[in-house]
Amino acid sequence: MGRLKFKKRWIADETFEAAAFIDVDNDGVLDIVSGEFWYKGPDFRKKNYIGKSMREGEYYDEFSVVPLDVNKDGYTDYITGGWWGDTMYWMENPGEKGGEWTRHILAEKVGNIETTKGFDIDGDGELEIIPNNPGEPVIIYKLTAPGEFTSYKISDFAQGHGMGFGDMNGNGRTDIIICSGWFEAPESIDGDWKFHEFQFSDVAASVPMIVADINGDGLNEVIVGSAHGFGLWYWQKEGDTFKRCEIDPWSSQYHDILYIDIDNDGEKELVTGKRFRAHCGNDNGEWDDIGVYYFKWNGNSFTKNVIDYIRIEEGTGGVGIYFDAADTTGNGFLDVLAPGKGGLYLYENLGMEEY
Repeated sequence: MGRLKFKKRWIADETFEAAAFIDVDNDGVLDIVSGEFWYKGPDFRKKNYIGKSMREGEYYDEFSVVPLDVNKDGYTDYITGGWWGDTMYWMENPGEKGGEWTRHILAEKVGNIETTKGFDIDGDGELEIIPNNPGEPVIIYKLTAPGEFTSYKISDFAQGHGMGFGDMNGNGRTDIIICSGWFEAPESIDGDWKFHEFQFSDVAASVPMIVADINGDGLNEVIVGSAHGFGLWYWQKEGDTFKRCEIDPWSSQYHDILYIDIDNDGEKELVTGKRFRAHCGNDNGEWDDIGVYYFKWNGNSFTKNVIDYIRIEEGTGGVGIYFDAADTTGNGFLDVLAPGKGGLYLYENLGMEEY
């Protein structure tokens, strides 16, 4: 038997809560982008300035790093925005000339952005941009020309805290899930999105909620974390409804979730952890110890495995509001990039350790 072993690497003390791997300079090596800076790979020691970020108390108005070549110049840009600015932006990669990145408005008066996700909704091979604005309707932003987005409003009511993407009815299309139900995707993205009511969460849910066939029965389940309280669970399809199954009711602030093959066995695992100081000390469980975990399906339930565990009186960490994973060392295993109010860290995945 064995378990994964990780090496924790400090990258920076900056407290931005979103980070992603992007090949910024097109050298074929992944770099790290987070807030006002990017860090050149493969060692991530050279720190480069992107530009000034709006700050609000303990927060920065940078709640996502969604990679996308918006202007089609061959360099990867990214999309961001946050709770206070009422605006979603795309940050233009300066390319070969280097220097500061140019901030372009993607959409104004969008409301409070909890975070933003990119997902190929219409199956054309390119990401659409979907912000989770708890007090606003669901709107999809599609890149339709270099630097230009077309918006598609698919609801008339507030979406609430939490969002996910996946095929809910087995027709091969990507539906959109919110706390109170799911929108059935039409044949075309500009069609009529039919809403199906179901209460996946009565608290602030994770962004994303994961839609996946966990148990191999051919039907997709929905994995939900409590973003500002305790709990991690999934909904198993039973006829025309769902049955709730607990994964981890004892930990809190599961705000972002990845569903990836972290141990290279051909099956995906659930990777997540606490968003430290999500509401600046005001959430249930805020002052509990901080964990970063992967949960492995064992055939009947999920087994919890520790990537990192930090006693609250000894340090900080967690996975922030938008984290990422990629193989940065070339050993074939995915490493975990963890930003947050405790700093920016990289968990190098060293592979299986026998025991």
